[in-house]
Formats: sequence, structure tokens, C-alpha cells
Amino acid sequence: MDRDKMEYDVVIVGAGPSGLSAAIRLKQLGQQTGQDFSVCVIEKGSEVGAHILSGAVLEPRALNELIPDWKEKGAPLNTPAEKDRFLFLTKRRAIRLPTPPQMNNHGNYIISLGNLCRWLGQQAEALGVEIYPGFAAAEVLTDEAGRVRGVATGDMGIGKDGKPTASHARGVELLAKYTLFAEGCRGSLTKTLFKRFDLRRDCDPQTFGIGIKELWEVQPEQHQQGTVVHTIGWPMDWGTYGGSFLYHLENRQVAVGFVIGLDYENPHLSPFDEFQRFKTHPAVRPIFEGGRRVAYGARALNEGGFQAIPKLTFPGGAIVGDSAGFLNVPKIKGTHTAMKSGMVAAEALHEMLAAGRVDELTGYPERLKRTWLWDELYCVRNVRPSFRLGMWGGLAYSALDTYVMRGRAPWTFHHHDDNATLRRAGECAPIDYPKPDGKITFDKLSSVFVSNTNHEENQPPHLKLTEPRIAIDVNLALYDAPEQRYCPAGVYEIVRDDSGANPRLQINAQNCVHCKTCDIKDPLQNINWVVPEGGGGPNYPNM
Repeated sequence: MDRDKMEYDVVIVGAGPSGLSAAIRLKQLGQQTGQDFSVCVIEKGSEVGAHILSGAVLEPRALNELIPDWKEKGAPLNTPAEKDRFLFLTKRRAIRLPTPPQMNNHGNYIISLGNLCRWLGQQAEALGVEIYPGFAAAEVLTDEAGRVRGVATGDMGIGKDGKPTASHARGVELLAKYTLFAEGCRGSLTKTLFKRFDLRRDCDPQTFGIGIKELWEVQPEQHQQGTVVHTIGWPMDWGTYGGSFLYHLENRQVAVGFVIGLDYENPHLSPFDEFQRFKTHPAVRPIFEGGRRVAYGARALNEGGFQAIPKLTFPGGAIVGDSAGFLNVPKIKGTHTAMKSGMVAAEALHEMLAAGRVDELTGYPERLKRTWLWDELYCVRNVRPSFRLGMWGGLAYSALDTYVMRGRAPWTFHHHDDNATLRRAGECAPIDYPKPDGKITFDKLSSVFVSNTNHEENQPPHLKLTEPRIAIDVNLALYDAPEQRYCPAGVYEIVRDDSGANPRLQINAQNCVHCKTCDIKDPLQNINWVVPEGGGGPNYPNM
């Protein structure tokens, strides 16, 4: 069967903050100039916002520029940030530190980013944007000259054996003059574009963290609406980058999470279990006692910053948002920068389309370099890599860089690949994690349950091993199968026969919450994450 074809001026892959902002801005410009262009957004989640997860404290700068009357239009920014606290944790104490200026949240809002994206989707549709959730872009389409001409969505109804089932339906080709890739962190198609067009040739390797989050409904006496708390220190060791957040939203809800840099060295470390252990700290546990956990999720985030930004354009398209890596790590925010990148790309797109041109979109990075986004990321470029000096060295350098040099140091620190940092298991101390109590701390499988994750069971696995034997001959033999621990959803499991011999890697793909950590941290890059059937994965409420 041939695939159906749909043609647009612009196709956007991903209904996150950057993709929706690009769609809205392009339609706004069409209204202003009388030169309107057709725009389609496809989203692999079952609905807009289903796969969106962030802390999140929003700096509304980009939203103010995009939709100045957002309050009147009912944007879900309901909780102004009123109080900041920055704590250093030892095993039993919480010591208050001065709040770094980048982490001052006056004028910001504690939000659900998923709900903001749902609202942005409504604004986009009101302007004439076509949005199709449940459609996963699985293939980049190119013409004879190698120019990107759109994407194809994945087939539905393919069985585990790779053969069509009774419910088989071919994917759709979405063709466009320009295609924007707004897939978020470690996008599966964006990865292929990096290689095809050598977009990372002149930048540092991207470096990543894993963020794990829960949403709680707490007792009234523990709720402090508008309070923003960040911590460093325990349970991390001095050499591992990581820290927590506690954000008090409206309606007695508290978002709690932990971020760990994926350049960690100890293969015995489990980010999920470090997060659970964090909640047992004497300054943290009382917040959740008597409360109820209502949601769970995880995602990778880009931490490479300015020096890891790739070439953003290629024939027929461009990369925006977290796919490119615009997160401001010291500020712990990336939504405003993701939105701004989408808006700037839309402005460059409109200029080209209005002129009837389909050249490479070089105006996008040129415009971006003249915005506040570029300067903001440049000034903090050395903070995250300075933590290779350890926690105290990183804090000392960051203070010097922030208060004395004000981000204008005449040097730039550089990054390395996260998958190359693991030491062998025998060189590192095992970590004894306490058993979950089912009240404050939980196991992975019960956590996946509250993430509402679901995949069609009879479909090809979307987690693919390039060479299956590497999982045993290298990962298990040298690193004690770290994929069992760095995955926060229990996807990877070493199983043996009744005699305890013949180990093999079992992949429980149905559990996957689409965090992409395995694709990043696997020592030999043997795991390739690709999209499952559209609509599969988590369904995050209010995250």
C-alpha cells in the first residue's frame, strides 16, 4: 500500500513549547502581513502535553513576547513564585546557602508545563494550525538532492514479528517546504539529522542529565504555595553532579524531583533510587508524610549549553528547542529559551516563504545570535562543565564566574561524551539502597503505573540493540549491566536460567517512559531508541 500524502508549507515535529511557539508565531505573522501559510504539528503523545514533563518554574519572558495578553486568555500560570530557598544537605542537616542570582525566581511562575502546552495548542489551533496528536514521526523524507522534504509517520498495526496485523494502517507522508524538528531532548529523528548533515562537527558533544519527578498532594500544614526550594549535596557524593527541586503549586500540590548529570562514573548508581533516598532526608520527609503521590515521570535534559549548540539548519529544515539544547543549566530553566528559538525560527521561515524562496534557513541562527537567548547562554557557558572539579570546586568557580567575571571569562570549558565516563564495576563501591516503604519511597514498577504508561503490546520493540551480545559481553561483564539502574522504569533486566547461568538481557519495552537515558548512557551506544506506535508511552496529568 502506498502512503497517503499531505502537503503543507511547514511541518513541525513535536507539540512542545518550541514547536507550538513556532506554529503560533508563524500564523501571527501571516495575519499581520496578509501572507498566511499552512502549518501542521504532529505529536507522538496521545494528546498535546501527554509526554511533557518539567519541574517547572517558568520565566515568562518569551510568553510575554509571543502572547502579551496571556492572562486574559486564561494561560495556566496560577502560582507566582514568592519565596526561594537554596539548601546544602548533609545526611541529617539542611544548611541554607545564598541563592545564586540565576536562581532568583521573582516574577516567575510555578506551573505544569504539560498544561501550558495544552493551552498553547489551543491558541495554535485557534489561529488555523492543524495539530495531530498520536502520530509519531518515524522517518525523515528527502528528495533526490538530499533536501529534507518532510517526514513520514510510523505504520500502525505492525506485530512483534514485523508483519502487518489485521489492524494495519500505513503511515502518512507529511510534505513541506520546510520541516522544523522540535522533538525535545535526544530526538530520534534529530539524531539522524546530526549524522546525515554533520551538524555537530563544530560544537562540543552534548551532555545530559536525567530528571525524575513526582507530583504529590500534601497535607495542608506542609503546603507553602509559591515556595521554590533547590538542594545540592546529599545523597550525591562530592564528585557527582546532581540536585533536587521542590515546587509548591496551587491546590496543595508539590512537585518534587531530582536531576543527576549523566556524566557520573559509578555504574552501581541508580538515579531513581537516589531520588527515593533524597525524600527520606529529615528536612524533606515531613513534607510528604500523610500525603499522596499522584504522578511520576522521567526525562533526559540537555546540559551542554552554549558550546554544545549544533548547526541549526540544513536543506529543507531546522532544529528548535530542546532538540538543539537551549537549556540554561544554572537557571534550571529551558522553556523560555525553547519558546524563543521556535519564535525566531518562525520569523525566519515567514521571511523566506513570503519571498517565495526555499533556500537553507540561514536567517534563523543569524537572528538567534542577536537575541537575549544567545547572550543568556553564553554568559553561563562555563558553570556546568566547572563541576568536573567536584561539587566544591564547581561551586567556587561558579561564584567567581557569576559575581566577578559575570560570564565574560576569556576561556570556555568543554564537554565530553556521557557514555564514556563509566568506570568498571570492580573499581567502584556498590551502593546499598534502602527498600521502599510504599508511603514516601516507591519501587520502579509502581511508579511506572502512576505514569499511566501504555504501549500496544504486539508491536516491534522501540528499544533496539545494535549488537545483542554487547549487553552481556561488555555491559554485564565490565559494568554489571548499568542499564538495569540508569533506566528509571525497569525496562532492562538481566535474567538467567534455573541454574543461575546463561544470562541474557530482557527488555520490557512496555514500561518505557520515553526518557531516552538508555540511548545516551549506554557505554558503547548499543541501544537505539526509536518511536513506538503513535500514542504509546506515558500520559502525564498536570506534569
